[in-house]
Amino acid sequence: MYSETSGSRKTLGDVDVLYHDGIYHLFHLVLPNHDFIAHAVSDNCMNWRRVENALFLGHPGSWDDSMLWTIHVSPNPHRPRSWRMFYTGLSRRDHGQKQRIGMAESDDLYTWRKAPVSWTDGRSALPYDLPGRPPQPPFDYDASSCFPLDPDGRYYEAEFNEGRHWLSWRDPFYYREGKRGWLLAAGRVNHGPVVRRGCVAVMEETAPNQFEARPPLHHPGLYDDVEVPNLFKIDGEYYLVGSMREDAKIRYWHTARIDAPWRSYADNVLLAEGNYAGRVCQDDRGLLLWNFFTPGGADRLSNNLMPPPKRLSRCDSGQLHVHTFEGFQSVIDRPASLDMDGPLKDQRDGALERPASDALELHCGCGFQIFALRESFRCFRLRASLKMLSEGKCGLVFRLDRQTHDGYYLSLDLFKGVAQLRAWGSGPDGSGEEMMQFRSIQSAFWEQKQRGEAEIQVLAYGSYLEVSIGGRVRLSLADQTFTHGVVGFCVESARVQVTHLRVDHYLPPAQTDEHLANG
Repeated sequence: MYSETSGSRKTLGDVDVLYHDGIYHLFHLVLPNHDFIAHAVSDNCMNWRRVENALFLGHPGSWDDSMLWTIHVSPNPHRPRSWRMFYTGLSRRDHGQKQRIGMAESDDLYTWRKAPVSWTDGRSALPYDLPGRPPQPPFDYDASSCFPLDPDGRYYEAEFNEGRHWLSWRDPFYYREGKRGWLLAAGRVNHGPVVRRGCVAVMEETAPNQFEARPPLHHPGLYDDVEVPNLFKIDGEYYLVGSMREDAKIRYWHTARIDAPWRSYADNVLLAEGNYAGRVCQDDRGLLLWNFFTPGGADRLSNNLMPPPKRLSRCDSGQLHVHTFEGFQSVIDRPASLDMDGPLKDQRDGALERPASDALELHCGCGFQIFALRESFRCFRLRASLKMLSEGKCGLVFRLDRQTHDGYYLSLDLFKGVAQLRAWGSGPDGSGEEMMQFRSIQSAFWEQKQRGEAEIQVLAYGSYLEVSIGGRVRLSLADQTFTHGVVGFCVESARVQVTHLRVDHYLPPAQTDEHLANG
């Protein structure tokens, strides 16, 4: 994982990752100030090292002298072995209410030069001299430059008196196919219900570093904004990924032609609530989905972190699938013993049977029962096949205290396809009604192909928790309520068969002076 330094008032914002020569380059916002674009590098996506900051606020009078927002870095199609960074800027002149898009260039990904802009320093002249002051204006001026890019009023909200009275034109993403290139942005159409105008705006590159507005690429008609858009192509199909503030989820659409209408599958959620600002990058093994996770739901200004990426694939039906990052193989320490205690809750109904060497049957005729491995775990991966042998409920528990039974409870409905993760604990003695501490953390749904059966994987790596069903990531989050304890299965009024059980201890995330907080 990757986060800002523990205890500071800073937190991670939107991320963008570029893979080059075996190194992953992470560029990200630092909240709440938005004063600079940070840069970190990694060779494994698990451990990161901060290097020189990529970009800073413009000097007073510049178009980007208030804040820097989301960026996208991609190879420069007009100059080999160089890169362009498109980024969002806000100006003090507009009190930060109008977003624009600018560009910077680099020959090495470390040193960035802002592109010249057609912008006028609107400040009045000083009534006195300042000896030694650098030449003005405080930016490179070029009357022929198209930067900074503003929304075009023919297609988009472009004036303060429209819509919400502040203008969306942010989160650039550059996509190129053949000799044509397009720059996407989070914009808003200039008609319709005010909080349903969010669209994926698009500008076409008509000459090197020159962009002209085009009609929206996609306007779902549902959302206030479609944030952090991404466009990519797999097996001849185009995919558009965006993030929605309404439910803090990452969604996607698809089409056979880039100029055709975009369609949605019944399930178009890539990652569950709390995962936001998804970005897609390509490495030598395929597509990776990155994002930041915010534990506060609607509050995205504290304690954010970037989890390990997810691998993206396309199934035969055309839907996108999200899988556990293969880099977790590198942090396996040792296999765990599969010795399991009998029922953890004494004086309760429950039985553990072993009908075969690779099978367990867990039974609880009435009430609720837990069957736990004897070892204690901090970081681990559990894999198993579950099959309901009767009606009832089942799930997993982990980082559970043997005495209090406080820990994480993963409820699984293998008939309807529902997963719900909860933190269930006890407050201090004498705390009355506050003693029962119960919190629903995240939930997800999936299509059950075999009623009552599922292949499940649960991993816990530092504060990062992930649950996969049938090889697809369904839950992805960070939580620090519980750090260690037993791992096992829970059964409520049911008989459950467990086969192909394997549990591995993970090496814990590292935290050193060279790396930011990793867990």
